[in-house]
Amino acid sequence: MRVLICPDKFAGTLSAPEVAEAVVAGWSGTGDDLIRRPLSDGGPGFVEVLAEALDGRRIPVPTVDPLGRPVTGEVLLAGHTAYVESAQACGLHLLKPDERDPNVTTSYGLGLLVTAAVEAGAAEVVIGLGGSAVNDGGAGMLAALGAAPVDAAGYALPYGGSYLNSAVALSGAPRLREVSLVAATDVDNPLTGLYGASKVYGPQKGAGEEDVFRLDAALEVFAGVLETAFGVSDLQRQPGGGAAGGIGAALIALGGRVVSGIGLVTTQIGLEKELDAADLVITGEGSFDQQSLRGKVVAGIAGSARDRGLPCIVLCGRNETGYREAASAGVTETYSLTDHFGSTEAALERPAEGLRDLAGRIARLWSR
Repeated sequence: MRVLICPDKFAGTLSAPEVAEAVVAGWSGTGDDLIRRPLSDGGPGFVEVLAEALDGRRIPVPTVDPLGRPVTGEVLLAGHTAYVESAQACGLHLLKPDERDPNVTTSYGLGLLVTAAVEAGAAEVVIGLGGSAVNDGGAGMLAALGAAPVDAAGYALPYGGSYLNSAVALSGAPRLREVSLVAATDVDNPLTGLYGASKVYGPQKGAGEEDVFRLDAALEVFAGVLETAFGVSDLQRQPGGGAAGGIGAALIALGGRVVSGIGLVTTQIGLEKELDAADLVITGEGSFDQQSLRGKVVAGIAGSARDRGLPCIVLCGRNETGYREAASAGVTETYSLTDHFGSTEAALERPAEGLRDLAGRIARLWSR
């Protein structure tokens, strides 16, 4: 039997390649043909997943985290296209829970990664968006590119989303050398409003109720600055503008186009061809919930499997979906680590072990 194993990461515990490896280890010994194709929708693991499939060069880049502390990111250069991952510089996983505060976190580190991609000679820079700790509308990224937001007196603003309510202009033009930009994300939220970056994603980044309203108002002000600076309009309502705390809107203002992260990855790694040849599909992610069914990796894979009449099994850390919801999305069966171990603590402490156990159990049921 040909088994296609194409999971997303288990956030905070295992990368997508590690999840796939654990499943392979648990399934081995059956004689089945196991095909590993780890995935990402633009969030953490985006570069790693593409690096496994593309004949490219990984370039280490010194950058900074959301609080300005030194970290190392990388640029994947494949031909004339460079791939960077916002989470390597702006990721929520880079902060301790008590450090999360979108009022002060910055996307400056992403700007350093984009700069490195431009300096490497790329004609196109694809930026994976997701899993961010920021809500600054890409202001920090723009500052690193040479276009820092300034107040009415001409002074550069402090980093962080809450200071954008004082923005009136940008200090210069971004140094991009006519490079084309692509935002890879499966978040279609607009920049502001009820479904905007602040309201939907701000709380998980540490924003309180008052912070959410203040950040949303600040992004509204900053959208006006971007519209004036780059001659764009209706920036607040553009789908994908709310991705990664509003970085999506900044990229749109710079002339970038928004594409599906999972769509881009699946195309680059040839997943459609593998799906056509598969007998069984296994996917998964850390938390299988309502967001999973709205454009995330699992929903995309399950839907593709359903369209081909293939069974699709989801492995997850925890399962918060109902059977009918999952089935309508194309999911045949769901197995969670919390059910397997009986506790969330054990699921977080021993995810690879649990995935190996579950894969072995599933293999006994499904292998021919």
